[in-house]
Amino acid sequence: MRLDGKVAVVTGGLGLIGREICMALAQAGAKVIAVDIARVNGRAFEKGLRTAGLDVNYENIDLAKLERLDAAMDALRSKYGYVDVFVNNAYPRTKDWAARPEALKLASWRKNIDMQLNSYAWLSRKACLLMRKRGGSVINIGSIYGVQGPDARVYKNTGLSLPMAYSAIKGGVINLTRYLAAYFGPYGIRVNTVCPGGVFDGQNMKFVRNYAEKTPLKRMANSEDVAGCVLFAASGLAAYVTGDTLMVDGGWSIV
Repeated sequence: MRLDGKVAVVTGGLGLIGREICMALAQAGAKVIAVDIARVNGRAFEKGLRTAGLDVNYENIDLAKLERLDAAMDALRSKYGYVDVFVNNAYPRTKDWAARPEALKLASWRKNIDMQLNSYAWLSRKACLLMRKRGGSVINIGSIYGVQGPDARVYKNTGLSLPMAYSAIKGGVINLTRYLAAYFGPYGIRVNTVCPGGVFDGQNMKFVRNYAEKTPLKRMANSEDVAGCVLFAASGLAAYVTGDTLMVDGGWSIV
């Protein structure tokens, strides 16, 4: 799966999954632009991967500032050339993101919808507009919880909860993907959603055991699992795949 000569933009490029996506695309030969707000970490990430021979470039863009996103995308196009691959992976959220429905504030709900669903919509729309000349691939990161409801038993007595907004956002992302795939398909633009299951990030062991027990593969996902599927969706091997929801969940959604 090669991407030689391609330019790939990855939002949330310094996050748990974003870092692996950036590395996977760069290892496949792409020039990668890692978009994030962590400026110091971004420069260090860029330097480390460039030292390793990978063409990774950091750009500081705040996706919460929706009114500036069109100009930011135009600037990336001017600086790096035609955008062949765009990965919507950022995960901005408020401090009270994990509030249960009983404690949820309307202002928080609106802000999270704005930062996540609305930024995904506006950025993927703009990416498609920039790809109309010779096609491309847009990949939106969804979730199993955009496809089905959460299993409360997995979270019981773990201290963890799943925000109500998360399901609304990820469900919206999946149908946004279908709309864009249908609308921009005639331009040779493919749009797909990659839906990870739970990704291991140091969660407490009770949660990890509960989660793993529910999946046929008996483990949580890791970032590399997700990055591999993104690479497939970006590559020519997926040339006839669009509007799809690619599940990376160890079989969680089939049982």
